[in-house]
This record gives sequence, C-alpha cells and structure tokens, in this order.
Amino acid sequence: MSTATTKDHPHLAADFNRDEPRVNWHDETLWWVRAKRDIAAHKLPEWELLRETASQIKFNVLSNLSSYLEQFEANAIKNGIIVHWAADATEHNQIVHSLLEQKGITKMVKSKSMLTEECHLNEYLKEQGIDVIDSDLGERIVQLANEPPSHIVLPCIHKKKEEIGDIFHEHLGSAKGESDPKILTETARQHLREVFLTRRAALTGVNFAVAETGEFVICTNEGNADMGAHLAEIHIASMGIEKLIPERKHLGVFLRLLTRSATGQPITTYSSHFSKPQDGTEIHIVIVDNGRSIQLGREEFRNSLKCIRCGACMNTCPVYRKSGGHSYHTAVAGPIGSILAPNLDMKKYADLPFASTLCGSCSNVCPVKIDIHDQLYKWRQVIVKEGYSPKAKTMAMKAMALTLASPTLYRMGGKTGRLVFKYAPFAVNNKLNPWYNQREMPKAPDESFGEWYAKRKGAKNS
Repeated sequence: MSTATTKDHPHLAADFNRDEPRVNWHDETLWWVRAKRDIAAHKLPEWELLRETASQIKFNVLSNLSSYLEQFEANAIKNGIIVHWAADATEHNQIVHSLLEQKGITKMVKSKSMLTEECHLNEYLKEQGIDVIDSDLGERIVQLANEPPSHIVLPCIHKKKEEIGDIFHEHLGSAKGESDPKILTETARQHLREVFLTRRAALTGVNFAVAETGEFVICTNEGNADMGAHLAEIHIASMGIEKLIPERKHLGVFLRLLTRSATGQPITTYSSHFSKPQDGTEIHIVIVDNGRSIQLGREEFRNSLKCIRCGACMNTCPVYRKSGGHSYHTAVAGPIGSILAPNLDMKKYADLPFASTLCGSCSNVCPVKIDIHDQLYKWRQVIVKEGYSPKAKTMAMKAMALTLASPTLYRMGGKTGRLVFKYAPFAVNNKLNPWYNQREMPKAPDESFGEWYAKRKGAKNS
C-alpha cells in the first residue's frame, strides 16, 4: 500500500469533495459516532474527573518516561518477554524482519497497529518477501483495496457496503453484488480463520503497557489480536514509548475512557493482558521512539504524547468529517495527526495544522485533555517562522498585518474593496480565488461600519 502523495490537504480534500453524497454520508456517520460518545459520557457523573485523572497520570508518565521505560523493561524480561529498542521506523522494521527471518517465517498475521502504519511495516515486509495479512476487518478491507486506513478506529469508514461487496467479490470470492453486512462479515471470518490457523507469527499493537508489572494490554472488538497471538509460535508487539502507564490499577481509568470516547461503548469487547509467553512460544516487544523524544522535548507540544488513539477528535472535527482521512496524507489523520505529523517532518506536513477551524471541539472531547486546538495554532506559528508556509500565503498575511496595523491603509483598503465589489466583481469572483469556489461573494455595502458609526455619532451630537 503506497501512501506517497504530492498533493497537500486542500487538494486532497477537494478530490474527496467531488463526491458530494459520499461526503454527506461520511459527515453524518461520524457525527452519529460523536453523539454516541456524548451519551456514554453523560451517563457517568465522574466523567470529567476521569478525564482529569487520566491526563494527570499521562503527565506523570511523560515527566518520568525514562524511569518508567526501564521499570517496564526489567519487569517484562522477568516475565519472559524479549524486549527490543528501535530508534526509528527503519530500525523497527528491521527488527521485526530479523525475528521472522530467524524462524524461517514468510507469512504473518497482524492486528491493528497505528505504529506499524506510521513505520510502513507492511510495505517494507512485502519488499522482503514476507506476506502480511491484516486481521482487523476494517484494516483487511483497506488492505485488499490497496489503501491506507482513513481513521484510527474505523479504518474503512470511507467505504460503503456496496464497495466492500465488490472488493470481497474480487479478492475473496463472495457473490457478485452482495452487500449484506452479515454475509460479508461471515465471508471475512471464514477467510481469516484459515489465516489464524496457519500463520506461525502474529504482530499486534499495544494500547497500554504497565510499568509496575511488565505486561501490556490490547483492546479489540473482534478478538482478532487474541486469535493471532494465541495460535502463533511468535508474538511480536509494536509499542510507542508513550504507551506506558505506571500501575495496573490505572487501567481502570483508561479502559473506562477509551471506548466510550471512540465508539460510545462502555468498554471494548476484548481487553486482553499479555504478561508472559505460553510454553513453546515467544513474546517479543519492540519499543519504538521514531521522533517521540523530539516531541517530548518540545514543551508546547509534548502533551500530544498523551494520546490514547480513541479517534474522538476525528469524529467531532468538521474539517475531518468533510475532507476524509486520506486528505491528511499521514498514518494518523485528523486533529491529533495534524499536531503529531509536523514533529516527524515539518516540511512535508506543513499543511496539516492549517486544516482546522480552531473551533476547539477536538480538545473538548479528548479523554486525556490534550490541548489540540491550541497546539494546532502554535504549530502554525512555528511553521511560518521556519519558512514552511506557502509563499503566497505568507506574503498575503504580511500585507494584511500591515493593513490592519495602519488605520489609513485599513480605510483605503475598505474603500477600494467596496469599489471593486461594486464595479469590477470579476476581479474577485473568479476561479483564481479559492474562497469564491465554494461561496457566493456578498454584496458590497454602501459604507463601512466606521463611516456608519461616525454618521450616527455625529447625528446624536447635533
């Protein structure tokens, strides 16, 4: 699956918006999920206390990350887990490949892991001759479609059931034109059952890693992580360094928040604990940095590492809902992705912090209280200062700043604008003006507010 693109968010969003019925359906579906989240949250009187507690626990982790990592490693090793450290995506992928190579394994089953999407593991292993099958239903659908996931919880939310039927007909042999979700799900179940039974290696992500015990927890609704991990000879878990929590008792806080925020459920169907390998099997955990230490060192942005990947910010974001996940051209889309991605490559992802209305809805629903919209605004400032914003936009903003700083220029600009709107509207109402593409330009007023106010004030004083 290639995620390479030369287009930025506005152009990719424009591509998505060409299919207006799909955009409306995408928007309404995600807002329905957001509404389910609100219902679930309002059922708990202690919801805001849970959010604050989770935020403070994560703050503690980030403030003492090195010691918690060492504690987790020591306890995991005591449990019989083999621990690996990866500085970046390349090292992570090489470690995973080396583990498979040592066992002579060429086929692997994988459950959902946004970290492996971030590292482009599937593509790397394919180049090495390793066949990887994603076992999460949504992930399998987009894998068969040769696409990246568009959402971190609902990876194929952009696909309609009829399209999924066509994909299954082509790749899994289901009946042509079949779009019944129950039949399609059963088709996938039969296909994946054979995969689970025959693959000697399984890879999973990590939702939470407990420093106190050296165990890690995986949350799924389908049980696919358990099927893969329990039937395989070798279980590889890919984990970002920020996934730690200090003690097992803290799980109660995060498990109550995670799925309510993600889908409106009270808890995931499966919350599976892995602490030691079964007899005759191995568990390997690959702890990955890949730019997280850099983000940790950015005081204004380190709170983004609190993220528990619930997707609530995507479900509520008016920009994400109307532009689709693929328009963000990064593994983690939406508001949270827009503050994580520039840390990895500021030039490549300079467009993403601007893909926001700064309405603050993302921060309002975040279960760990990340100040997402504030960070989006701060990233904009950093990007402009570093010279990564579009030159035309930079010049326009400088001209606007100069105009707004001068009452004379401001008044002259207002008069000129009203004259253009009145006598030469084509100078504004044309395809070169992106604002006009989706809007009808307003009728020019006869006078400015300042002129109206001066007249009114003069009339009162006379």
